[in-house]
Amino acid sequence: MDTPTFEPVIVSLLDNDLYKFTMMQEILHHQPETQAEYAFKCRNRPALPLATLQAEVDRQLDHLCSLRFDEAELAYIGSLRFIKSDFVDFLRLFQLQRRFIRVSVPADRPGELEIRVQGPMLHCMLFEIYVLAIVNEVYFRQFPSAPAWVEGDQRLSAKLASLHDFGQQPSHPTDFIFFDFGTRRRYSRTWHEHVVATLAREATPYMRGTSNVWLAMRYQLTPIGTMAHEYLQAFQSFGSRLRDFQRNALEHWVREYRGDLGTALTDVVGMDAFLRDFDLYFCKLFDGLRHDSGDPYVWGEKALAHYQALRIDPMTKQLVFSDGLDFEHAFALYRHFGGRAKTAFGIGTNLSNDCGQEPLQIVMKLVRCNGQPVAKVSDSKGKGMCEDENFLNYLRDVFQIVNE
Repeated sequence: MDTPTFEPVIVSLLDNDLYKFTMMQEILHHQPETQAEYAFKCRNRPALPLATLQAEVDRQLDHLCSLRFDEAELAYIGSLRFIKSDFVDFLRLFQLQRRFIRVSVPADRPGELEIRVQGPMLHCMLFEIYVLAIVNEVYFRQFPSAPAWVEGDQRLSAKLASLHDFGQQPSHPTDFIFFDFGTRRRYSRTWHEHVVATLAREATPYMRGTSNVWLAMRYQLTPIGTMAHEYLQAFQSFGSRLRDFQRNALEHWVREYRGDLGTALTDVVGMDAFLRDFDLYFCKLFDGLRHDSGDPYVWGEKALAHYQALRIDPMTKQLVFSDGLDFEHAFALYRHFGGRAKTAFGIGTNLSNDCGQEPLQIVMKLVRCNGQPVAKVSDSKGKGMCEDENFLNYLRDVFQIVNE
């Protein structure tokens, strides 16, 4: 029997989201000795058991760990003004280590896939997006691709039509902008590239960039991203009082980027707890906030009220919405908040994996750092993640969080 031809999912290490590199640079400069552990989780029930993917996921990881950044990629990422030359030198030597990641099928959950990454944070943090993209693509290769592409193209055309119709409305929403945030849950690499290329060509002036650095380089787009949950979670283990971890993380970010990358993520311990730490100092230093869980209207109103209470004009700040968006939801949020603050919309799965089949709701989150448990307590039920109930209860007590 002929061995099936191997088709790699990841062909470039730059095929990752910008915030992975920006967080990685900060860790290199200030916490290079950090040890970390990440865990994979699927939040919905797939049509096919993920356990059947184990062998192919292992093959894809073997290939991934053979890749290196080439000089053109290093020149591109080094051209971003907030990237330091020593970080580019680090990436020139960088190679993912296979020994830090393992894939298994748990004995007590035989249909599921367990993926753990454990080792130095600097050598583990890039795995997350690659793993999610690999699992997605290997999963969807089990279904016929031709009808999915046809369906996906029809839906993409309808989205472009709705976008241009929206732009023709009497209010002339010329400041409506969105970004592609679709790497982690995309149908496939080639479909994702097709979507981004189509948007870059046909969605001007509304489409302003992509979180995917490889696609940004290939299509002369702006790479978009600042920080993710793992960055703030890691500071739960960095030696300060737990109560101070958010302020500590934000302070380190400001010192590293000194005015660049000024969008803060708000939901590691919920918006209310975040705003208690996001005082006048941070409000003036950061350009805006990113929403990733909870009711976006409630979140946005809290953000506006917070700025106004501190006598900051909300029109000088940006609210970035990125939680499960499609264009219709983005239009509605724009109508509600437009004229009251700058807005932007990160659209992920609805662009990169809307091909007629139910997407996988998969994540890979930091669960331990420097031997200690860390947690994400979301504003949406089911989006939190922690493997130590005692620590989770302590965190909730410290930040006065009643329910997830």
